[in-house]
Amino acid sequence: MAEARYVGALDQGTTSTRFLIFDHAGTVVGMAQREHEQIYPRPGWVEHDPQEIWARCKQVIDGALDQAGLQPPDLIAVGVTTQRETAVVWDRRTGQPVHNAIVWQDTRTDQLCSELARVGGQDRFRARVGLPLATYFSGPKISWLLENVCGLRDRAEAGELAFGTIDSWCIWNLTGGVHVTDVTNASRTMLMNLNSLDWDPEILATLGIPRAMLPEIRSSSEIYGVCGAPLAGVPVAGDLGDQQAALFGQTCFSAGEAKNTYGTGNFMLINTGTAPVPSESGLLTTLGYKIGAQPAVYCLEGSIAITGALVQWLRDNLGIISSSAEVEGLAATVEDNGGCYFVPAFSGLFAPYWRSDARGVIAGLTRYVTKGHLARAVLEATAWQTREVLDAMRADSGVALSSLRVDGGMVFNNLLMQMQADVLGMPVIRPRVAETTALGAAYAAGLSTNFWTGLEELRANWQVDRCWEPAADRADVEAEFRLWKKAVTRTFDWVDCPPGGRTGPDA
Repeated sequence: MAEARYVGALDQGTTSTRFLIFDHAGTVVGMAQREHEQIYPRPGWVEHDPQEIWARCKQVIDGALDQAGLQPPDLIAVGVTTQRETAVVWDRRTGQPVHNAIVWQDTRTDQLCSELARVGGQDRFRARVGLPLATYFSGPKISWLLENVCGLRDRAEAGELAFGTIDSWCIWNLTGGVHVTDVTNASRTMLMNLNSLDWDPEILATLGIPRAMLPEIRSSSEIYGVCGAPLAGVPVAGDLGDQQAALFGQTCFSAGEAKNTYGTGNFMLINTGTAPVPSESGLLTTLGYKIGAQPAVYCLEGSIAITGALVQWLRDNLGIISSSAEVEGLAATVEDNGGCYFVPAFSGLFAPYWRSDARGVIAGLTRYVTKGHLARAVLEATAWQTREVLDAMRADSGVALSSLRVDGGMVFNNLLMQMQADVLGMPVIRPRVAETTALGAAYAAGLSTNFWTGLEELRANWQVDRCWEPAADRADVEAEFRLWKKAVTRTFDWVDCPPGGRTGPDA
């Protein structure tokens, strides 16, 4: 048998699943992608069918192999990268989910988070886990399932159930029952201690979560097990949350290097080195990656819930465009936003505000505003939210970034990228291989199987595709930014919280 010459990456995202195959230069040689259903049982609730996700995984693996003309033995390893905070609980014996997955965007745990915040406030656990109490994270989702789905608590305490974020669900199915996660995904549950890199027993007790449900926490780059069909015999050797995978794929291996991913939401991460940096500005302290037995690398992260999803909303809910790609042309029909600002707090506001009581607002409407202005405001919402996160990142890290590396589907919207450079006042750089999330997972798997020898070899693969330089007048940008921040305040207090349940920074 010829020596394996490729690495695969299973990239399971919020709206679709992809499988990509990379050669040694980090070039994509095969790819397949399939969407899955978004389930909305009630306002604010978002679910996925875990069985549908696994079916899509198998389909895209077969599709990418067929496209590339390859067989499983041609792959030296496969890495996994997934949406991070989405929670799945399944039966250990049958492997069947006991409920739909609760997606990271879901807000049903708002009241639970408010009740937990009565003691110690929104930052009750932050010193240990780096995260505020928020509906975003998966720990409260497990508590909700155990309390609200008949019989689950008894079954969990009897050791019959397994919990995992989507990475654990995928690895379990790929390997036929290996129950693991990596430090990056575990750091998004609100249950892992940042210093011990293990589940925090006090938080588990507070949330009423049996430790027996939880996967073993491993590094991001090691062999976890060997696949059955459809990748029979291929080791699963890398696991990273999607945003950390993008950081890794962008080769941000030194403290102070940062990237921003434009997807369903936006996620900016800056490498802070081998010690966790607490945030005073509304950011998250999280794991960046851990390579085998090497020390863990930490990050500060700014998470924005709705960016690309706002373009989808414009398409699916309003019908103003028929495809997401059309938003750029529509926004280009006008020279500015016509005084219109769109703050997409559909699931509350994430960084740097953490306001679960917020809801979306379109401000500044007049009869002058057209669908072109609205489309431009939709794109600007991504740029302005990114500016707020970058300002918080500068304050916390003390690093003055000179440029920003970008990736994700929206980076091919040239108008948006120019807006982003103008708003930030710095160059925005898109790499030649823009599939950095999947590439990061492939890199992790390839390192643990010696397909790549080290980080410097990975750095050599990174090349610039395009750079956008700021061109707007700074005074104009700052005037518009002040209006944006005014519009943000209009989203506050829309949802009535229970007494004592306010979780915002000005509670």
